[in-house]
This record gives sequence, structure tokens and C-alpha cells, in this order.
Amino acid sequence: MKTIFSLMVCCLVAATNLAVAKTPGEVEVGSVLREATMKGLSGPSRQLSQYRGKPLIINVWASWCGPCQQEMPSLERLARSKLGQQFAVIGISTDDYPEAANAFLKRYRTSFSHYIDSQLLLENMLGADRLPLTLLVDEQGRVLAKYAGAKEWDSLQAMSMIVQTLHLKR
Repeated sequence: MKTIFSLMVCCLVAATNLAVAKTPGEVEVGSVLREATMKGLSGPSRQLSQYRGKPLIINVWASWCGPCQQEMPSLERLARSKLGQQFAVIGISTDDYPEAANAFLKRYRTSFSHYIDSQLLLENMLGADRLPLTLLVDEQGRVLAKYAGAKEWDSLQAMSMIVQTLHLKR
């Protein structure tokens, strides 16, 4: 019985450690994003700091990711909404090949800027161990929240959460 109990404790500890594992160099919620050069996919390359001064929503995606495909239309509707005028939305593709990412963008016809991160710099810094990953960032570049998995970003519930988290006007 003692052996079974010890085994259960070991499994619990291992599972807990897996749940808190971080990507290399991950910026935690509450911390400011480090500077990074983002390679342009749907436009020119930019420094991440160029988005400071206005709240920012960062969506990390991949062309092969089903949940990413599912949520991209709602991100586009959010970006084009009246609420979306109060913040910037950008996408970060983790695809290895720009051709695959460009085909994805052509299919979903998004109006916001996208960048490609085939070297994993942004993926690791943002903590994208699961896709899609969406971060809400304040005007000073501080990460306020991270959400893994597909969401309906233009739903009333999501928009209320965005307003509350980013301290926006309704």
C-alpha cells in the first residue's frame, strides 16, 4: 500500500512539473515583453517595441493548426470592430516555410499585420507551447493575459474580457 501511495505521489509531482514547464526565455504574465525584430509576412519587418503606446493583441498561429484556422475569422472581425480601433492586433506565424503561412493568409484575408517566426525566437518568448496562443498586452508592453486554444474573439464574452483586461472604453 505504501508503494502504491509513493507511486501516486511521484506521478502527481511529475504531472505538476509538466504543467508549469515554460518555453525557453518565456516572458511571464505581468512582465514587459523584450525587444524583438519581427520578420514581415504581410508587410514590412518591424520591432516589437513599435507597437508600444497602444494596447496590443498578439495571436501566435500556424497554417497547419486546426484551432488556429477556426479562430482567425473571429480575430479579423474583432480587429475591424469599433472596439478593435482601441488596440492593435498582430499575428505571428510559427510556420517553417513562408509559402505555407502566405497561403493561410490568402485563405483568411486578414487586414492586420502578420509576421513569421521560423527561428522560434518569438514563439519561445511569448510561451507558445500550444497553438493558438493569444496575448493581451498593455500600452507599455506588459503582458496582462495569455490564452491558449481557439476562442471566438468577437463574442460578447471575449470582448467584455478584453475591455476589462486592457482597461478600454466600451
